Amino acid sequence: MLYASSISGLTLANAGLGSVHGLASPLGAFFPIPHGVACGALLYQATALNIQAMQQRDRNNPALIKYARVGRLFAQDMSLNDCQAQEALLTTLQTYSEHLAMSKLSDWGMGYADIERVIEHISGGSMSGNPILLSHEELIDLLQRVI
Repeated sequence: MLYASSISGLTLANAGLGSVHGLASPLGAFFPIPHGVACGALLYQATALNIQAMQQRDRNNPALIKYARVGRLFAQDMSLNDCQAQEALLTTLQTYSEHLAMSKLSDWGMGYADIERVIEHISGGSMSGNPILLSHEELIDLLQRVI
């Protein structure tokens, strides 16, 4: 476990983090939600939001190609075009979330009134690794989706 944990930490530190980890930090600080649970609760919606934001504002973002590559791997279908592959990724993440019965943030005491406080305390270092800068309104929408 120590080795796996160390490798995981090295990977995350070098790969860069994003909105999921940026939000998981204040969620864990303000609510009794374990870090992994917070990440799992956010993953599908954050990925969907990132893809949507890039398709609308930054269609040449290389992360869209990476999301498509992962979608093709999950779908085990290398013939999918980028949009189909991104949708396959989202479908897989949504299926995992449903199958694992991922918690809603409200299960841990978070309510709509807490959204601004969470956003104010986002970890800037983690958010800098997100493939696109998310607006304040997009972050509100993301948290509303998982409450």
